[in-house]
Amino acid sequence: MEDKTQKIFRDAPVPKAVLLNVLPSIVSMLMILVYNLADTFFIGKTKDPLMVAAVSLATPAFLLFMAIGMLFGIGGTSLISRMLGEGKQEIAKKTSAFCFWTSFIIGVIALIVILIFRVPICRLIGASDDTIDYTVQYLTIVAFGIPFLIISNAFSNIIRSEGQANKAMMGMIIGNLINIVLDPVMILGLHWNVAGAAVATVLGNIFSAVFYLAHLLSKKSLLSIKPKDYSVEKRIVLGVFAIGIPASLNSILMSVSNIVINTFMAKHGDLQLAGLGVAMKVNMIAVMLLIGVGTGIQPLLGYCFGAGNRKRYKSVLLFATGFALCLSCVMTAICYLGAAPLARAFLDNDKAFAYAFSFSRIYIMSGPILGILFVFMNAIQSMGAAVPSLILSVSRQGIIYFPILITISIISNTPTHLAMTQPITDYIAAALSVILFVGAYKKIFKDKLPSTA
Repeated sequence: MEDKTQKIFRDAPVPKAVLLNVLPSIVSMLMILVYNLADTFFIGKTKDPLMVAAVSLATPAFLLFMAIGMLFGIGGTSLISRMLGEGKQEIAKKTSAFCFWTSFIIGVIALIVILIFRVPICRLIGASDDTIDYTVQYLTIVAFGIPFLIISNAFSNIIRSEGQANKAMMGMIIGNLINIVLDPVMILGLHWNVAGAAVATVLGNIFSAVFYLAHLLSKKSLLSIKPKDYSVEKRIVLGVFAIGIPASLNSILMSVSNIVINTFMAKHGDLQLAGLGVAMKVNMIAVMLLIGVGTGIQPLLGYCFGAGNRKRYKSVLLFATGFALCLSCVMTAICYLGAAPLARAFLDNDKAFAYAFSFSRIYIMSGPILGILFVFMNAIQSMGAAVPSLILSVSRQGIIYFPILITISIISNTPTHLAMTQPITDYIAAALSVILFVGAYKKIFKDKLPSTA
């Protein structure tokens, strides 16, 4: 069976093929963005900056489990798209089943661990005596949605590998709309405050995961989550983990780096911490949309790679890079010029707002090159280039970020200078992504594909 979406991967004009995959991915990222902003926005309406700080503190821990979903989502997408490109549909099915059942088991284990160690975990991520109760409350409730969160994040990517970008988008829209609708009801209407935000988040993830499961169990999907298709064959496990681990490491290190800078910033005060949390949310407006471009083209690039079509691969990459650059410039302008109203939407406290406004403009300084970074990051993953992918993943929010943060904290440990760490890191990481891609492209295409492809 050949699905019509697979024909788009193979035969559609490059601009059409790219946009049909990228636009749903961007919409999905936009919904994730709105979903992330909703909690902070409606918590901000309580006019309690300590609650805003608590949600900001819990967010990085929450992102750690999204990273597990990314491990199976990005790793599974990379392998499945290449297998479909090579015409190996049975391996694609087994890969999908492996990703589902393994990620579900990990989610259940994570739920248990958080419930047992919730207080020390909250202390570890930087909760102060003033914010500890709110942070524990939020994280405890969110923990019950972790298995669904992981599945939702994994399969919002994996479903794209079979060309079902619209299905992936709908799953994200359903889950996030439920969260957005329930937030004001539970936070402000029922006065559940932080607990209301957490409950809305859990229910949103449950509905999103159920939507994906319904699709995967239907006859419309080329993939499978049936237990009989579960396999731990070496080529499947290594194929998923070789790309999935570097991809998840990037997300994990992003969470760890957020936790670390939160810890540094918390020493200056809870209002500075609240301001930084809001600035990160504002910066996410650009980041999430540009991530959407990268994740959108990865299945298409992976299919072209699996099919050995070098010419189409290069055309897709060139068009996507140009599109990402244009979007980067537009989003940078929006976030920079709109920093004040965006920050004010989350914070009424004047001092916290001043920090949020300043930090937002600092963070968006890396906006113009974010598109390049995410496009080439996903291009590396599309080829199954494990080592370059690993190098880039541990560099951006690890090897590059932490030395810069520590150096700045020693030289001038001010809130403003600490915030400069991220844009400096992003420019170095973008240059590194291009260098690593060029090296991987020359080597892998030379070794695996005919020169006339």
